[in-house]
Amino acid sequence: MKWEWQVTCSDLVGALSMKLSVIALDYDGTITRGDTLEPTVREAIGLARKGGIITLLVTGRILEELQRVAGPLHFVDGVVAENGAVTYFPDSGYLSTHAPLVPDTFVQELRRRKIPHQVGRCLVDADANEAARILDVIRHLELPLVLAFNGGRVMTMPQGISKATGLRTALDTLRVSARNTLAIGDRENDHELLRLAEVGVAVGWGSAALRAVADVVIDGTGPPAVAQYIRGLAASQQLPVPARARRRLRLGYTEDGHEFSLAVRGRNVLITGDAKSGKSWIAGLLCEQLILHGYSTCILDPEGDYRTLEALPGVTVLGGEDPPPTPRELLRALRYPDRSVVIDLSHRPHDEKIEYIRAVLPALNEIRRQTGLPHRILLDEAHYYLHDADASALLDFERNGYTIVTYWASRLPHALMAKTEVMIVTHESSPAEVDALRQWCVTCQPVDPSRWSILGRLASRQAVALPITEEAGGDLRLFTFGSRLAPHVRHREKYVDVPVAESRAFFFAVNSRAAGHRARTLRQFVEKLESVTTATLDGHLRRGDFSRWIEDVFGDFALGARLRALEQDYVATHRPDTVRDMIAAICERYDVKHAELLAVS
Repeated sequence: MKWEWQVTCSDLVGALSMKLSVIALDYDGTITRGDTLEPTVREAIGLARKGGIITLLVTGRILEELQRVAGPLHFVDGVVAENGAVTYFPDSGYLSTHAPLVPDTFVQELRRRKIPHQVGRCLVDADANEAARILDVIRHLELPLVLAFNGGRVMTMPQGISKATGLRTALDTLRVSARNTLAIGDRENDHELLRLAEVGVAVGWGSAALRAVADVVIDGTGPPAVAQYIRGLAASQQLPVPARARRRLRLGYTEDGHEFSLAVRGRNVLITGDAKSGKSWIAGLLCEQLILHGYSTCILDPEGDYRTLEALPGVTVLGGEDPPPTPRELLRALRYPDRSVVIDLSHRPHDEKIEYIRAVLPALNEIRRQTGLPHRILLDEAHYYLHDADASALLDFERNGYTIVTYWASRLPHALMAKTEVMIVTHESSPAEVDALRQWCVTCQPVDPSRWSILGRLASRQAVALPITEEAGGDLRLFTFGSRLAPHVRHREKYVDVPVAESRAFFFAVNSRAAGHRARTLRQFVEKLESVTTATLDGHLRRGDFSRWIEDVFGDFALGARLRALEQDYVATHRPDTVRDMIAAICERYDVKHAELLAVS
């Protein structure tokens, strides 16, 4: 089959054109002098919008008060007012509230007590010195309201409302991602705003507490510095990379019990090691956490290893028994920021898989340049299609953000390895592969050569981060990888009927006697279990042979853990249904089509 892939401008109509999609700006103190918007900021906002970057005001002000001091709000794409309770889109005039309206009883009591205030739709604004009296009113009326301070003002609002909740509503309405958003603020009510955005920026003349937690601090003494910063963003059209990352991907735990995690950045990641050593488990773990952090991910899955990620929010599996997606179908699947896609090629012939992947990668690169999505692309079994002189042309090294999974890293192009900043190695028994990794890892030279032998001694569920990985601390950092939320299935279809090597077959001994039966596929394994009783497999169950074989041969640690629990329960209780339960666990996980289960006693 010939794959024709072209993504045209008409396909991308309505899609955002920049990786930096949104700038969210606080108003008072950040871009104003007093009530007055800084003219140079207004000009910089115009440049950003001209470049395709959406600009939003996110303010604690009541909307009508903002319109009074700022005039018509058409110089921005949208406004989040009342500290997150109200969104307004000037061009369409669309306005919505996202919280209960101010209770009449509350306003009446404020007036009765002669507490000066200003009432919005969902928020009441007052001088901060009135906070104690306002709190007494809230307690007296037993209302679900909270106080939020902002400089010399205090805002009374419904519980659970913040600038972050309002910004998220605006982004959802616009169908753009918080992971492509930069927010700028100055005071205490901007903490949640900066935390939601991918990059949170504080101004140097604002709150010290906000500066301490911000990703970036704008030097200067007033709004003209913000204008200059926005002009730089408009020119680069990319999110800046902070020195420290707030979002981290937990991989597991080091030997001393400390958590080992990777900072979320646009780095290229290599995961390599022997076949069935846990590579796709770690890759799936990374994808799972990226998706839960709100990053859009596209996974090219030659063997069906990642299908179970569909259990996570926003994940769609395409392909499988159906044809893989066309360019237009893929663009449709990735057009929303909260969507991730697994392209399952496990039912395609090998040559067709390679042809499809080599055709889809340039199209994915173009989609990502135009829309900023997906944030990360995972390529499994990469040695099959990234090994020749043309391979580098398939990848966009200006954007990076690739996760490469392979058991044959030495076959990958040098251009890719030169751009790889994270290297994770599971059990690696090939000296040639270890030598290739040492050569590529430019920061590995100071490491004692004898230390590298650890790669050939790793146990199941262990991996090493090479020194090129910033988080490795300049050493070979051993860690045990952690659990996953979504189940993991290695090569669902492949190992049902495709035999493993003879040396890795399961040899059945019934009642401690050689039974003369070997299982080289999961189907054979299940069929043999169906034909015997639990009591006849007493030795295997006591030694934990079944769980060990599943883990060592298929690398399926989740199923291995289930079988181990059944084995341990058998040792303690001699349950006669143990083998039946094992059969059910295997068939549920791998969809093994087999005859009606025999009665097992």
